[in-house]
Amino acid sequence: MTQQFEHDGTTMTETKPDHAPLGSEDHGYNVDETNQDGAGDRLTSHAAAHGGTTVPIHATNMKLGRGFWLSLLVVALVLLCVIVYGIHSRSSADKTLVQENTAQSIPEVKVVYPVGGASSGSLSLPGNTQGFVDTPIYSRTNGYLKRWFFDIGAHVRKGQLMATIETPEVDQQLLAAQADLKVSQANLNLAKITSDRYANLLKSNSVSKQEADQTQSDAIAKLAQVEASEAAVRRLQQLQGFEQIYAPYDGIITARNTDIGNLIQGGDTNAGARALFQIADIRTLRVFVSVPEVYSTFVRDGGTATLTADEYPGQEFTGNITRNASAIDPASRTLNVEVDVPNPQGKLLPGAYVVVHFKVPTTGTNLTLPSNTLLFRAEGMQAAVVRDGKVHLVGVKIAADHGATVEVSSGLTKDDQVILDPSDSIQNGQPVKVTGGAGK
Repeated sequence: MTQQFEHDGTTMTETKPDHAPLGSEDHGYNVDETNQDGAGDRLTSHAAAHGGTTVPIHATNMKLGRGFWLSLLVVALVLLCVIVYGIHSRSSADKTLVQENTAQSIPEVKVVYPVGGASSGSLSLPGNTQGFVDTPIYSRTNGYLKRWFFDIGAHVRKGQLMATIETPEVDQQLLAAQADLKVSQANLNLAKITSDRYANLLKSNSVSKQEADQTQSDAIAKLAQVEASEAAVRRLQQLQGFEQIYAPYDGIITARNTDIGNLIQGGDTNAGARALFQIADIRTLRVFVSVPEVYSTFVRDGGTATLTADEYPGQEFTGNITRNASAIDPASRTLNVEVDVPNPQGKLLPGAYVVVHFKVPTTGTNLTLPSNTLLFRAEGMQAAVVRDGKVHLVGVKIAADHGATVEVSSGLTKDDQVILDPSDSIQNGQPVKVTGGAGK
């Protein structure tokens, strides 16, 4: 018996024996498989033992293959999406890191705007006061300090006794020198007597001329010995006189570096000795000021200057320009100027910090900048200006130097943003970021 049926678009033919008993296993099948598009394959499988059965093999394998390849395609698409997403994420992170590093590599600077205005005609410079005469007092002899009479801050007059020193060694040396002097004088007396006798005997030719000359020369030598002994005695007497320390002039004791019983070494600092006292005359004070070279022609001897001190706010002291070094210091490019300030009441103290004000001609209208905005390079004086986020190195000309500030006569405008404390490695065209500074 032959039957046909379709399954999944395939025409299949089944052949059975006409009288095959139901349930019998001894049967055969012939199966024809034809695709709907006319390109079918006929596959026939016969049972080796029962010879009558044909089964559909190719259709079953096609069903399993499609599901497997479909799953594999989905997995591949998922993996591809993961890989693409990972590459995209890493690329975005690299771009962000590059942008952040680029932004952080731009240096941050603070700027200041030049200030315009006319010069005040006054030059203010720092100075230090010192006594008109300032002297360390040393001992000229060796010994022990016996007593001192004045302490720091005491006013002394010229010739006043300040301290006494015990000098036992010098005292004994003086006694020995005086004894040597007596011996020398005795020898001299004997030599004179002998010389006179030989001179009388020579008149009667009782002695030879040679003997008379010898006695006379011996008397002269003994006289020289007496003079040497007298000089030794005078020297030791002078050393003994140094046991008393006297004030060399009217002044004030600014330091006392000794006390009773201290060992005193005669000499100065080169011999390792230490000053006993420091005395200064403060009735007139000397103030030394370093004037910049550009103002050296305006500060002349005989002129006046005013001084101000922090301890006397609102009060001015007038001094006279007495002398200057008449030479520019090559290290600082300044002129050393001395100003003498009368100090009869002793208000100003030696060693104090003061500000000295000199009168100078006005320099016209210039721009004022802090000194820490300037660059000293081989091209000359320059300032770093920020324009459009980049550095522009501009050459400037200094009209006046006030120490903390300078006056610029050319090269800048009031609208320029000048960098404060520019680094030595800053370059023209370098990008920078302005983070703060003085207002316009």
